[in-house]
Amino acid sequence: MSRPAWTTACPDWEARIVARQSLIAAPVLNPAEAEASLEVFKALKVVDLPGTPTFGEVADQWVLDFVAAIFGAVSEDGLRLIREFLLCISKKNGKSTLAAGIMLTALIRNWRLSNELLILAPTIEAAQNSFKPAADMIRHDPELYAADGGFLHIQDHIRTITHLTTKATLKVVAADGATVVGKKAAFVLIDELWEFGKKPNADAMLREATGGLVSRPEGFVISITTQADEPPAGVWKDKLTYARKVRDGVVQDPKFLPVLYEFPPAMLEAEAYLQPDNFYITNPNLGRSVSREWLEDELRKELEKGPGTRNTFLAKHLNVEIGMRLGADRWAGADLWLGAVEKGVTFEAILERCEVVVVGIDGGGADDLLGLAVLGRERETRNWLLWGRAWAQKIVLQRRKAIASELEGFQRLDELTFVDEPGPEVDEVADLVAQIDEAGILAAVGLDPMGIGEIVDALAERGISGNDRVVGVPQGWRLSGAIKTAERKLANRSLRHGGQPILAWNVGNAKVEARGNAIAIDKSAAGSAKIDVLTAAFNAIALMSRNPEAKGPSVYEERGMLLV
Repeated sequence: MSRPAWTTACPDWEARIVARQSLIAAPVLNPAEAEASLEVFKALKVVDLPGTPTFGEVADQWVLDFVAAIFGAVSEDGLRLIREFLLCISKKNGKSTLAAGIMLTALIRNWRLSNELLILAPTIEAAQNSFKPAADMIRHDPELYAADGGFLHIQDHIRTITHLTTKATLKVVAADGATVVGKKAAFVLIDELWEFGKKPNADAMLREATGGLVSRPEGFVISITTQADEPPAGVWKDKLTYARKVRDGVVQDPKFLPVLYEFPPAMLEAEAYLQPDNFYITNPNLGRSVSREWLEDELRKELEKGPGTRNTFLAKHLNVEIGMRLGADRWAGADLWLGAVEKGVTFEAILERCEVVVVGIDGGGADDLLGLAVLGRERETRNWLLWGRAWAQKIVLQRRKAIASELEGFQRLDELTFVDEPGPEVDEVADLVAQIDEAGILAAVGLDPMGIGEIVDALAERGISGNDRVVGVPQGWRLSGAIKTAERKLANRSLRHGGQPILAWNVGNAKVEARGNAIAIDKSAAGSAKIDVLTAAFNAIALMSRNPEAKGPSVYEERGMLLV
């Protein structure tokens, strides 16, 4: 099979987006089909604007480019050449109206009898937001509205539009397992993909919804979304990561076209998104459906409130990805966490680079995680290097459905392991600790004094025992010293970590409570989210703060400089 002659990559997207140029580098593959479909799209009326103008009268060029790319991506014999599209754009840029216009155009241009077209929304409210613009476009055009002699029939109670000639239907449904089972839609639009990242089994649900494309070679899948109001997770995180790789040319996938309105990394680092002159970067409809004055006023208010609500505003209206959930009661170390990343800090790297290692372990019940933190002191720099991992019983996916997608994502990254029943996870933890001990650099293991018997026994079986090697670390406010130590060492970057998503997630979930003159970060305050790996890290930090002695040869002895 020969490789396609086009690419959907846009490696110069940073320069393009700053210069207000198109983010679609691929040429229109079938100009005739694109033009015919654009004629239909441009004639649709945008009802919520004064005077009820058509798309042709008010749509900016970026909208027309996107629509042309979708409908022009078919061969002369009807075979779809680009099957999947992703548009990530800030709120209020006409997303729902655009979705309605695209799917109505697809319904009108469709040739297959009794075909199914589907808009899949995460909630009933979102489904209504997508259906209403489509229904309004029809009702305000007598050539379309069946009641006025047209060919499109509207059934509001089931959010369905039927083409009376082809009998094809456009349905808008709220996502759940029952609504998508058995769907044979050839054209699917997924609204607010980021919200599906929160749903358990979302991947299976979307596969069911898009399964009809297997037998309909003309079909497409379009996702239109804003950024998430918390760190990306689940199917949204996976899709966003893949889309960036395709856009940047790292992965060649000419059948997937991503269009991502986001700030270039350098502008994010400089917080250039806070400057009103840069609002246009992720708001291509600025001056049309988006008011610069409103954005300025709202941002000014959010900056006064603090990081919690500010980050939600930045995610929704400026498409800034939230790295961690930074609420008003967040741990102070969360602000410093991303600045302490050092790529290459892995378990193996710690064994190789460190003169002494301590281990922290934290575990709970059947619906908790078992967290492991390995903290090493580097030989020459004496920097602290941190690595973490977690284990969980599979039942947690049923009991904690709100975080199931995050946990499954960490499993795919090989940062979390699921076990069918208790037991194997304890052995795996003990084996990793034993590996450190065999390297001759293990100082001690720190655990919560409550409920540690099984782990203590497993460590003893591997020759790791005694009060000096297996230490009960007081919890609650008594960890205040370790928490403060972590903050200081993150600030001066003498505590480094590899940027593991599972650790960042734990850090983002951490909430601080004042306990007299001390502070505490408790699991109960984190709610359904998890902080077990972070708590394990605090246990390790409590031990490393005691300045354990290295057992191996000194740096000077290794260099041949030891004085006797």
